[in-house]
Parts: sequence; structure tokens; C-alpha cells
Amino acid sequence: MYEMSTQDWPLQHQSATGWIEVIAGSMFSGKSEELIRRLRRAKIARQKVQVFKHRIDARYSTEHIVSHSEMRHESVAVESAAEILARLEPGTEVVGIDEGQFFDNDLVDVANELARRGIRVIIAGLDQDYMGRPFEPMPQLLAIAEYITKTHAICVRCGQPANYSQRIVPVEGRVAVGAADMYEARCRRCFVPHADTPTPHVVEERVG
Repeated sequence: MYEMSTQDWPLQHQSATGWIEVIAGSMFSGKSEELIRRLRRAKIARQKVQVFKHRIDARYSTEHIVSHSEMRHESVAVESAAEILARLEPGTEVVGIDEGQFFDNDLVDVANELARRGIRVIIAGLDQDYMGRPFEPMPQLLAIAEYITKTHAICVRCGQPANYSQRIVPVEGRVAVGAADMYEARCRRCFVPHADTPTPHVVEERVG
């Protein structure tokens, strides 16, 4: 577990008001892009920003968070939520965390502790797994957040707003890091929550 001591923490943070923002949605819905946009605005405002992601996510870079649209922001890769507190620097005003679903449930306590210290915490992540089930710890983070943004992708089958991440390759396990080679955005009607027989990539032409 992490240390919750505020010893040696700057006084201005101990008296400031922090909060938690959660950006949640399916894959390809612009979660990381929105996170990066907020982080950049904070830096324009000359706020000290630190960004973290889980070490398991090395799809595009080991030293940056990267959106599917290729926006990027420098970040630190960590093994656990506890490591975020351990690597926090004095004077940090904004903490960004990408792909929150890859972290353990301690991320909830860490986010609360950061906010208690007067830090703005912005977390992006999948709120549902490839079976359409709540993807911990994102539901718990949604419950404690002051601000919530729900993002949507476009369903590859019908073009409607998509809220689900359809796995299209036969990979076992709840966590399988991938992008368009492994997942598609689907709406409720087109989503097929079947773990053993993922639906194939759609190749037929749309009519109309």
C-alpha cells in the first residue's frame, strides 16, 4: 500500500481544493485525446503537470500517452497505482492518468488522496470490458468523481454512436492490449458480447 502522509508536502496544496475528473467510454471514442487536450490547457496556464500510464500499455510509446489520432503527451510508465504517489513531485498541480482500467483498485484511494492534497486529477479509461461488463476500477472512479465526461465512438457496422469495444480476435483474458487490429467500436445493437467467438472484422460495403 501507499503512504498517505502529507509530511513535506507544499503548504499551498494542503489548503487548496482538488477534484477528480473522469473521461470514460469505449475504444476509439477520443478519451486519450480529450485527456491530452486538458493537460495541454493546464500547461498553457503554467500549471505543473505530471502524467502517468500503466507499464502494460506500450502500444505506441513507452514514454508518452498516445491517442488513436496520434496526439501524444509525455508520461511516466508505472507498475501500480501506489507508484503514482511515490513518483509525485512537490508542486504538482495536475495529475493525468491514462487507461485507468489497467490499474488495480488502489487507484480509487490514490485519486482521492491526490484530490485531498489539492491536486486536479484527470483519469481516462474504458468503463466496460470487451464483454460489456463494468471494467474496474473505472466504475468506482465514476462514483467519486466531481466531473464526468462520457465519450462515444462511431459503430463500424451501422454508423450510430458506439458505446462498446468489440474484440475481433480469439484472445483469452479480460486484458488484451491492442488497437484496431483487435477491437472495433460497436453500438448496443451491433455489439456481440461473446468471449469464445469474437465477431470478425466487418468488410462488406454499407448500403445507402
